[in-house]
Order: sequence, then structure tokens, then C-alpha cells
Amino acid sequence: MTARRKTLQNSADDYPKIADLICRFAIHHSSVSFSCRKHGAARPDVHSVVTSSRLDAIRSVYGVSVARNLIKIDASDSDSSNSVFSMDGFISNSNYIAKKTIMVLFINDRLVECGALKRAIEIVYTATLPKASKPFIYMSIKLPTEHVDVNIHPTKREVSLLNQEVIIETIQSAIESKLRNSNESRTFHEQTVDPSLSGFMARGKDSPNNPSSSGQKSQKVPVHKMVRTDSQDPAGRLHSYLQVNPASQLQGSSCLTSVRSSIRQRRNPRETADLTSIQELVKDIDSNFHSGLLDIIGHCTYIGMADDVFALLQHSTHLYLANVVNLSKELMYQQVLRRFSHFNAIQLSEPSPLQELLMLALKEEDLDPEVNENEGLKEKIAEMNADLLKQKTEMLEEYFGIYIEPNGNLSRIPVILDQYTPDMDRVPEFVLCLGNDVDWDEEKNCFQTIAAAIGNFYAMHPPLLPNPSGNGLQCYKRRVLSCSPGGGSETAEDEFDHELLLEAENAWAQREWSIQHILFPSMRLFLKPPTSMATNGTFVQVASLEKLYKIFERC
Repeated sequence: MTARRKTLQNSADDYPKIADLICRFAIHHSSVSFSCRKHGAARPDVHSVVTSSRLDAIRSVYGVSVARNLIKIDASDSDSSNSVFSMDGFISNSNYIAKKTIMVLFINDRLVECGALKRAIEIVYTATLPKASKPFIYMSIKLPTEHVDVNIHPTKREVSLLNQEVIIETIQSAIESKLRNSNESRTFHEQTVDPSLSGFMARGKDSPNNPSSSGQKSQKVPVHKMVRTDSQDPAGRLHSYLQVNPASQLQGSSCLTSVRSSIRQRRNPRETADLTSIQELVKDIDSNFHSGLLDIIGHCTYIGMADDVFALLQHSTHLYLANVVNLSKELMYQQVLRRFSHFNAIQLSEPSPLQELLMLALKEEDLDPEVNENEGLKEKIAEMNADLLKQKTEMLEEYFGIYIEPNGNLSRIPVILDQYTPDMDRVPEFVLCLGNDVDWDEEKNCFQTIAAAIGNFYAMHPPLLPNPSGNGLQCYKRRVLSCSPGGGSETAEDEFDHELLLEAENAWAQREWSIQHILFPSMRLFLKPPTSMATNGTFVQVASLEKLYKIFERC
């Protein structure tokens, strides 16, 4: 093509891409022999022979070192209500080492790309293997043609799938299971050495002619720029310096496995809302994010909670305090807009009457709850708001997954992040926000204020019960009167309300676990921090390794 030829500087630019394309076809169509030779060259760069074994095809194209470190993988789902597909292929094991991910994906025998699937698999490798080497992946996925959307890229090279998240989750679970089994042992290949040469080799190391001893020195990173983290488990290492009550610790191992397989790698759906107002709100998010904060969130290491609101993060050689309430509120807000009208639901065990929830919220706002002067006014406000929300039931259910029964009972709320349930003690406040703070007259403002109300409800606020660590422990003491054995005078003693204390410890421990294992992995995948977070105190840099070295050098 004339236009293409004008942009092509020389033939060497496209030849590697052509050879790579032939390699991918050669391992998928193993019943066909492929050969690719550059014009004028004596030998082909790619040559495959007809074989009945896919692994042999990979061996002939990518080499023995790749083929011997592959694991066969397969997964399928026949549930017609969810997804129908079958997948088979090969993935690299823990012995495979490479600097670049190679993913060969065929869907219905067509070579395509799926960015969401590739990113999700890379995260599984990072979370599962001790050394985050880039994987080699070959997959062939079969599914009904009507379940494949090929119109999301001008060249048709990238596709989106119906029920894509379910398919990705199934594939992730299969890969994670295979990798965990392969990670139990590693293979090391030794090279045998002739014993008669050992003395010569030893002398050669000390010889002045040895270039490694007198030649180039390996470049070392300056100590004041070296990034230091715990090599075994950098995340949450702050807890190793704190005394933790064993009774309050969560059974995190099994929970973490389920979260890794369904939450941390959960991607945003490709389909966008048809409503222009939602598209404009999402466009505002995508165009007004802070690139520096995005890099920090994407590559930070979670250390632990510094207090009830701020978490400690390490990024490169810098230490930051991050406001988890602001971050989680913004994450939930963005997720509501991106998943608009595509929500799963949390079913309440007992539907709650709107009017009772509104009365609870109005009473909590009173400075003196014992004064009942405005009780009639509160009931009127609660009744008006309940009637308003009942009128908006159809829209709330269709777009936001909030279901209000005809009799005015709230029975379902949306799932914003899998495996995460908001603090149900804040439901009254949430219902009141829907009634009072939403602009129901203008479409864009309406959706924005509803998303903001949901984001505030789902944000990871500190539990309403005081923190039982530190000074908050005194809140759980109660005065108990006891009589002396002889029937003498009564004495007052303070003792802990152990039942309430245990409830508080569980609530705070659950929140901190959710922050580490749900919030931060989800932020790395989904959150685009707005520029306002750079100046409103959401992120505060508290230390820099370079500056610390300057201070200690003066000492």
C-alpha cells in the first residue's frame, strides 16, 4: 500500500514482526509446516515441521529451553447462564525465566489479543511465584462466535468476550492451582566439569589476564538510591513490630486465596454505558487523573496502618502516608460509574424499612438525642424521603443495583468490589444521603451524586466502635458493684465488657485485612487518582532515603 510504504523506513522494521506472527501461527496450526526466510538469506529464521504434538511445535519454534519448562493447562465452563467456553494450552512454570511476557492467544482459531486476560495472568504470576519472571503463555479458547466482540479495535486484533470477568476468573483459578503445585519444587540444571581442569580454572581466576578481575566493574546502585524492601514478604511488615492479640487475628490464608482468584485480578468490563452523561463522567475521570500518583499506587508496597485513617506506603525510596478513607471513597465512586447498570447484588438477610432507617439517621445527627422536641418534624422528613425513594425504585434497581420493595423495604444493595461488604451500621446514613443529597432533576448531576453517595457508603471508614488498641481500650470498661463476703459495704470495680471488646477487635481487624488484601490490589487495577489528591492531603511524603542520608552525613 502506498500510504504504508511512505511510513516504512526500511525492511528491517517489519521483518521481526512478520517472523513473530509466523511463530505464533506455527505453534497453533501444528498440522501445517511453516518457513520464514528473509530475502537474500541462506537459512530460514522460522522453520516448523508437521507434528501431532503441540509441545513439539513449541519446541521447534521457541526452543528446548522454553518447551521443557511448560505446564499443560485446561479449563472450561458449561453453565449457559454464566459462560460457555473451553480452553487448553501451555503456561510456563517456576523454572522459566524471561524478561518479557510472551502470550499467544487464539480464540476460535483466530490470533487475537485480550489485554484484560493478559494483565490478570501476569498478576497471578506475580502473586504466586517467589520470583516474578515474565511468563510464556499459549492458549486456545473455544466459545460461541456470538460471545466474541471483535469491534473494539480498528484492526480487529483485540477482542472482548461476553461474561469476560467470569471466564478470566475461571482461567485464573486454573493457572493459580497449576502454579502453586509447580512452585513446590524447582529444577536446576548443572554442568559437569572435568576434574582435571579444576586446578587450571582456579589459577585462571587469579591470573592477571582474567578480564573479570582487572577489567570492567559492575555498576552498583548508590546506597542512598537503593530501594529496600523485605525480600520474603514486603507487604504489611509493620505488624512484625507490633504486639497483636492472637484472638483478634483473622483466618486470612483461605480468604486471601479466594480474593486473589476473584478480586485482585478482576478487570473493568469493556462495555460502556449508552447514556451520554455516564460517558462524560467516565471521560472526566480518564482525563483528569494525576500521573505521578497513578505510578505510586501502581507500584507501591503496603507497609501497614499508621493510625485509624492513614496507611504507610513505600514507593521507590520514598515513604508516604495515604488516606485510605479518601482513596477508598474515590475508588468506589469510579467503580460505580464504570460498572453502571452491571452490578451483582448483596441480599440483606432481613429487608429494612426505609422510614425506620431514615429515623435512625436523623436521630444520629442530633447533638442531644434525649430531646424529643422535633420528633414530629423528623417523622415528616423521613416519610417524605421514603416516598421519594420509592418513586425512584425502578431507576435505582436498573442502574445501581439498589432494590426497594413495593412496601418500602430496602432488600438489596450492589456489589462494588467482590469479597467486600460495606459497614452495615452506615446503611441509615446512606439512605438519608440518597434522599437529601441527590439532585434528582438533572441526569448527569443525579448519577454523579448517587455514585458519590454509594462511594461514601462503601468507603473503608473506621468502624463506629472505638479502636480497642491504645487509649480506646478504656471505652470498654464498665463499673461493676460487688459486695464483700461478710455482707459489708459495696465496692465498685472496673472490668472489661469482653463481648463488646471482641466485636470491636474483629471489626478493626477485618477492616485492616480488607485494606491490605482488597483495597490496595483493587486500586492498582482500577483507580485513577484525580489531580486534587496531590494537594488535599490524601498523600503526604514523610521520608526520603536520599534526604535521610544527607541528614546522617551531617551527623
